[in-house]
Amino acid sequence: MTEEDKMDARGGIGGSLAGVDIVEEINRLRKERNAIILAHYYQKPEIQDIADFVGDSLELSRKAAETDADVIAFCGVKFMAETAKILSPEKIVVLPDMDAGCSLEDSCPPDKFKAFRDEHPDHIALTYINCSAEVKALSDIIVTSSSAEHILSQIPLDQKIIFGPDKHLGAYISKKTGRDMLLWPGVCIVHEAFSETELLKLQAQHPGAPVAAHPECPAYILDHADMVGSTSAILKFAKEFDGDTIIIATEPHIIHQMEKAVPEKNFIGAPGADGNCNCNICPYMALNTMEKLYVALRDLEPRIEMDEELRLKARKSIDRMMEMASATVGQGDLGPNDLAHGG
Repeated sequence: MTEEDKMDARGGIGGSLAGVDIVEEINRLRKERNAIILAHYYQKPEIQDIADFVGDSLELSRKAAETDADVIAFCGVKFMAETAKILSPEKIVVLPDMDAGCSLEDSCPPDKFKAFRDEHPDHIALTYINCSAEVKALSDIIVTSSSAEHILSQIPLDQKIIFGPDKHLGAYISKKTGRDMLLWPGVCIVHEAFSETELLKLQAQHPGAPVAAHPECPAYILDHADMVGSTSAILKFAKEFDGDTIIIATEPHIIHQMEKAVPEKNFIGAPGADGNCNCNICPYMALNTMEKLYVALRDLEPRIEMDEELRLKARKSIDRMMEMASATVGQGDLGPNDLAHGG
């Protein structure tokens, strides 16, 4: 039986929700379940608008941990929901579609990452949060795009480092800091899709418009960026920039938050090879829908389950990040540092 068939059998999505007011039902279930709805910036606008919190992945998990909610409905991708479970083991965590994965996570299978670490025993692993719980457990320190540089500055210059799974983020940090790191060869398919040629054409059409780019982009895109930062940092830049037009080189659904915050400005998504930004919509994030969110709240499934030994190992690398990244609070996706030693 397919997942769609299972949903139909439970009174799920395939036509059986006809006549149901999805928004009303989600709001009802949110109260009944004492649930909190989290939405990443890359979610569809209707999901962002119904969420209790919209933000970067770690920021969302930490906000949820601070609440007294019994249920976390995480509208994002699997590694984000896993992070929420790592930080809030006592809460039920559901993901509207368990197939909402991540190309960076897929590029770094735990067994291969462990073998790679074993081949380089003199290296520590500085690992981007976009990875599985198993890879987090195999890592020494987790980093975000906001905290990576600050954390790296605290590591002795003679310490050899593996950085994974995003080779573009690793290369950007390496170039910016002058630190040589052994890079795992993973990429984000969304940020890989941007075209340098089409970006240059767009810049020519909008002279003076700055380019704000996520460091998951390849160097040939970052070389043309006026600002490089996390999704939260890009949003902050968009709000504070004095001009009226900005080119955005990250998943285009974040533009929804920009248009809500400063509707008088013009935000243009950086194009892919076909000259538009449609190819840069994350196919994994797009798997989450309002209907699936409703079913997840109704059935409390699909649910993130995690072995306690694995959770504690993964938590250790996250705790190290939060301890080392306290000076970056307010600069991106890190909130108050009061959860570093939580359960």
